[in-house]
Amino acid sequence: MTLRKFNVLFLCTGNTARSVLAEGILRKLGAEHFNSFSAGSQPKGVVNPFALKVLAAQGYPADGYRSKSWDEFATADAPKMDFVFTVCDSAAGEACPYWPGKPMSAHWGIEDPAAVDGTDIEKMHAFEEAFRFMEKRISAFVALPLDALDEMSLRTRLKEIGTFEGATNKA
Repeated sequence: MTLRKFNVLFLCTGNTARSVLAEGILRKLGAEHFNSFSAGSQPKGVVNPFALKVLAAQGYPADGYRSKSWDEFATADAPKMDFVFTVCDSAAGEACPYWPGKPMSAHWGIEDPAAVDGTDIEKMHAFEEAFRFMEKRISAFVALPLDALDEMSLRTRLKEIGTFEGATNKA
């Protein structure tokens, strides 16, 4: 039985779409055992409205998000992260800051729905698909018996989750 809440940080370059979806999904699915955060290496300063629409449409929290730098989580007074997941390939390839607490990390890359050009219906479909892929990963993560897995087994399971349907596998 997990006795404490684990801190989880989702990283993407712009912190506008995938990382925000992940933060929102974990806020709901893992509320009992996890604190969820997101950030970007080069935040755009605004959350993509389609990400918020999809979260709301799926019954997930759709408020309180902001596009922010990962530097906020690399300071001595920042929450100590237990897990850091990159959700875009460019963030996975960047040199990350030092994370206090030495968290476990994995790459869970999926295609960027914000990169889709087209009608609002096509954009919404891309965000819905990204949401579905991320929800499957986070559901699997939340179901892990964290208190029963040794470090190597946990690392293996986290890496496996990153290979689920929709994985970009470019990291």
